Amino acid sequence: MKPAPGLARQHSLWLAAAFIGIELLTVLAFSWLVMLPMGRRSADDLAGLMVLSAQTWAELPPGTRPSFEAELREHHALQIRPDVPGLSVDEWHPPFFWLLEAALTRRAATEPHLIRRAEADGQTWYWARLPAGGGTLAVGLAAARIDSQPLTALVIALLAGLVLAVALAAVLARRLAAPLERLEEASERIGEGRDPAPLPETGPREIAALSRRFNTMAREVRELLSARTTLLAGISHDLRTPLARLRLALEMLRLQPTDALLQGMERDLDQMNQLIGNVLDLARGLAHEAPRRVDLAELLRQLAAEQSDGARPVRVQCSRCERTVPVMALRRALGNLLQNAQRYAPEGPVDLVCEPLGLRCRLGVLDRGPGIAPDQVEAMFQPFQRLEPSRSPVTGGSGLGLAIVRELARANGWQVELLPREGGGLAAWLELPAEAEPAADGQGAASASQGARGRG
Repeated sequence: MKPAPGLARQHSLWLAAAFIGIELLTVLAFSWLVMLPMGRRSADDLAGLMVLSAQTWAELPPGTRPSFEAELREHHALQIRPDVPGLSVDEWHPPFFWLLEAALTRRAATEPHLIRRAEADGQTWYWARLPAGGGTLAVGLAAARIDSQPLTALVIALLAGLVLAVALAAVLARRLAAPLERLEEASERIGEGRDPAPLPETGPREIAALSRRFNTMAREVRELLSARTTLLAGISHDLRTPLARLRLALEMLRLQPTDALLQGMERDLDQMNQLIGNVLDLARGLAHEAPRRVDLAELLRQLAAEQSDGARPVRVQCSRCERTVPVMALRRALGNLLQNAQRYAPEGPVDLVCEPLGLRCRLGVLDRGPGIAPDQVEAMFQPFQRLEPSRSPVTGGSGLGLAIVRELARANGWQVELLPREGGGLAAWLELPAEAEPAADGQGAASASQGARGRG
């Protein structure tokens, strides 16, 4: 099967055809509306001069005719002869003489006049027989007098226009196809697992927008591949320690089985199961969940009841606020933020806050822990990144909690922020997108939120 022509070639052919068509229409319009009327008027004026010259010559006394003939030849490139023998009808002559023949026929009011050509004194003359003084005179017109060459000019213009049209079409087609060729090359590099150079975000609006979106996609793919590598490396690293302990416990069980060894093996298995569960949560972060209507205040109270204890109380500051959200995804995100707050701020209470912002709404997990430096916030969202320097899951967790929160936020159109809390601590905010109608009891919820801040 013959391959389809390239985009540049197709555009070149179409643009060249369009330019040539426009040029032909322009030439035809100019010829019909400008050159033809001007030619007719010029031919009519010349025909009048020739008829008038013949009549004047016939009325002049014979002695003055030579002077008149000389003046006509010198100033008007015309000759008058009683007769010019040996003239034959010219099969073809320039288009202007066809107009002159028509004008002479109208002026002389006789049968159609035919222009005849003859050579004299190294020049070409065109002759017409005109009635004058009861007879016929031959009036000659020098070819040099009509020195315009409209057909030659049109042919040259068409050829030059054709060359320019083809060249311009090639340049424009190349300009249109070049960004797409760069996009194809960059896509191929991504498909091969390589990192393409960013595409220039310049040119026409559509091309610039396409390049900008491709660069964004390439960056996200690069981040995804980096996160995958980090995730696999982190899983391998974090699973190696409990696996080593399990191997050691198995060897010790062969010598002397004890309950302590079995309990340690169970703890290692629970740790491995928890790590695998966190990884699966991160992998399911992009999965779509159908949203449903729920009272955010009730949702926060349920989370507080599940994770609050006497040593680490969780307080809820939220009035009734109904929203349509993916409930399980929102519970998972808030639960991870709440677990982080309880882990790093064990001394004081944690506040769950709901703040309606017009049609939008944001949920906050506020603690009084050490907080996170602003230059370390972005790093904390990467998999297996922990503020606590040890690799123990008891003191530092698995390092996947905030990564799971960010993936859930991306999948559902939320905005997640980690900000310093006034008075010390960390405020983790999860902002939900706007809804069609304002949330219920928005003012009461906002007041309660402000009260929670004041008490915090």
